[in-house]
Amino acid sequence: MAKGYGVSSINTGKKINSETNFGIASNSKAFTTTALALLVDQKKLDWDDKVKKYIPEFKMYNEYVTEEFTIRDLLTHRSGLGLGAGDLMVWPDGHNFTPEDIIRNIQHLKPVSGFRTKYDYDNLLYIIAGEVIERVSGLSWTTFIEQNFLIPLEMNRTGASWNVLKDKSNVIDPHVPVDGKLKVIDRYTNSIFDAAAGLYSNVDDLAKWVQFQLNYGKTHKGEQLVSEKQMRQLTRPQTLLPNVTREPYNTLFRAYGLGFHLQDVNGKLEVSHTGGLEGIVTQIVMYPQLNLGIIVLTNQQAGAAFMAISNSIKDHYLGLSWKDWVDEYKTLIDKRMGDADAITAEVWNTVEKNIKHKTEYEDSIPGVYTDPWFGDVNISLHNGKLRFESERSSQLKGDMFYYKEDSFAVKWDNPYLHADAFVFLEISKGEVKGFKMAPISPMTDFSYDFQDLDFVKTTDD
Repeated sequence: MAKGYGVSSINTGKKINSETNFGIASNSKAFTTTALALLVDQKKLDWDDKVKKYIPEFKMYNEYVTEEFTIRDLLTHRSGLGLGAGDLMVWPDGHNFTPEDIIRNIQHLKPVSGFRTKYDYDNLLYIIAGEVIERVSGLSWTTFIEQNFLIPLEMNRTGASWNVLKDKSNVIDPHVPVDGKLKVIDRYTNSIFDAAAGLYSNVDDLAKWVQFQLNYGKTHKGEQLVSEKQMRQLTRPQTLLPNVTREPYNTLFRAYGLGFHLQDVNGKLEVSHTGGLEGIVTQIVMYPQLNLGIIVLTNQQAGAAFMAISNSIKDHYLGLSWKDWVDEYKTLIDKRMGDADAITAEVWNTVEKNIKHKTEYEDSIPGVYTDPWFGDVNISLHNGKLRFESERSSQLKGDMFYYKEDSFAVKWDNPYLHADAFVFLEISKGEVKGFKMAPISPMTDFSYDFQDLDFVKTTDD
């Protein structure tokens, strides 16, 4: 059933086929956990080894958490950090952060829950897991993945990242709607994200990867690359997620394993993950009891699309009645988008009404502001407008507009970020001392974790 539908780019009109490469984004996480399973087999590490054993400079916000943090904790989204905490060090593209920066800066991210008490999805700890693989194996993450999985599984057209993809002749362009029109955008290429979201692959090659997972570490030629014992670790519940039982799937539990989401669907175990980069979203779903794998790769960014396809296929194999999932998700997304659009419209309407408002402290706003993990932001006055510019993340530049009370709204120069943000000024004795931030739209991707920033003014303009 490996087929391509549609075009790889609206600019070229080239048709997609089963060999067309897509960024699989966070479906790359399972490659990282499977790589660690192989290293466990080789007795080079253990799941419950402390991270500091391999990265002595590793440090979390809390000393106890630092000392107790294990390899398993890197992979299970139970660190105590909030959703997407620190992702502005990897997102959007165009920044100059390094894995070493992440290891050094993660100590400044404040927890929002107790250690190992709650699920909150993260990316940074998978990047650190990739660093563990590099230090233990002596190989780069991309080389380790290629040598130990891509070559033996004959995933010949797959690259462990965009930067090592050998053949770029049949690759999608990412697409994002901007002002109601679909546009091709620049792809994410920074290698910092490789261990969490870096792979480029296609349905032909991923079918071999899915068969390898369903066969618990055995290749299509019968070679046992990773022991069944360690492969089964990947699909054992590690962190429980909140669950709501809904028709038609009657799910009784939801959990995260090692690189996979886990839940029961009508009495069958579902092992899955999704992935998202700007203009690319993907999904892999597996049912070990049915020996069934579903792979959906898309070059747009509406997750409802892959969900509708996956659900339609799994409904057939589970013997469920046909349901129009396209209509179901369209209704849901239209409502969410409508609600989000109403919120953002209210903000920009208020900005327009207050366009001539002059605050008594406005002259004290320009200057350099520093956040302990994100670095410096310069706010300056250009042509009568306040200008926000991050020194380390080149795409986070835009004009600031007075909103109301002590808050401003930032409109980024790049419209396809879909991530305009509030700036909440902290004022003392009529002087601006710092600011905090938050996304304006509730539909803003969680990786724009503005809420984790806490800027202090260090220099006046």
